[in-house]
Amino acid sequence: MPDRVLVTGGAGYIGAMVCAELLDAGADVRVLDSLLHGQQDVAQQLAAQGVEVQVGDVRDPAARARALEGAGAVVHLAAIVGDHACAADPALSGAVNLDAANAVIDEAARAGVRRFVFASTCSNYGRMADPEVPVDEDAELRPVSLYAEQKVAIERRLLGGDRGGGPVPPATCLRFATIYGVAPRMRFDLTVNEFTRDLWLDRDLEIFGEQFWRPYLHVADAGRAVRTVLGAPDDVAAGEVFNVGRSDENYTKRHLVEAIARQVAAGRVHYVQRDEDPRDYRVAFEKVHAVLGFVPEHRVPDGIAEVAEALAEGRFPDPFDVRYRNTV
Repeated sequence: MPDRVLVTGGAGYIGAMVCAELLDAGADVRVLDSLLHGQQDVAQQLAAQGVEVQVGDVRDPAARARALEGAGAVVHLAAIVGDHACAADPALSGAVNLDAANAVIDEAARAGVRRFVFASTCSNYGRMADPEVPVDEDAELRPVSLYAEQKVAIERRLLGGDRGGGPVPPATCLRFATIYGVAPRMRFDLTVNEFTRDLWLDRDLEIFGEQFWRPYLHVADAGRAVRTVLGAPDDVAAGEVFNVGRSDENYTKRHLVEAIARQVAAGRVHYVQRDEDPRDYRVAFEKVHAVLGFVPEHRVPDGIAEVAEALAEGRFPDPFDVRYRNTV
């Protein structure tokens, strides 16, 4: 584990969990985050735990220079995250997800950063020809959203597919499954969290394309995955891409609703037939298990239970607050 780790976007949904794991591993953790979603409270919590929090924009060269000073490793999470958020402001997503990401890579390489972890997504697989057959890391990437296209572009540069971008630090790309679960910077615009919230609140839930597949990963396990990568030997993790999740945690939307209904006896579900969905994929996760020994500890039913418990305890007085989603 490098002594000092810079986590861009470290006050975000996944970022705060990454910071907790790295602190537990004994790392000196620094965060660069613009607090785009009003996470001042998360930043304060991180600072109280011993994280050096730098409030700044990853697009700002001066902010990047300050953040990178003395860093041995970078975990690059800062991004406009999600299909809807990127589609809502393509210019901003390009500036952050491409231009700023490339600048972080350039400057990390010049600064001699020894480990670079890039947060990518299983959405890169898009709509597979046969979603009944799980895809692994060697499968064709078929991004169908601007968000996934941008992730694929950065992956290709880091993994050597784009030689025209200049030197890169030793990098590992993590294709996270769809995230769920309770975290310091909560999100209710993610499928498991959203469905659980709506049904727990006894609302109508409209489901489009209930037959389409997606893999899922608890946000705490996403943090553990980053810690595992940074704790692995250089020759094991550098230059590699890993799907991060469990092969038995692929679900259709109907499966999710059925799992929620076993714990939440409220709400009404309406299924809307849709034969075309841009994303439909099942993912295999054997590589991350075999190479890194990483196995997620949580299952979707665990996440459903904790979201319902958090709502029951009043931890989110207004779970529809704009702070809890990435688009307004």
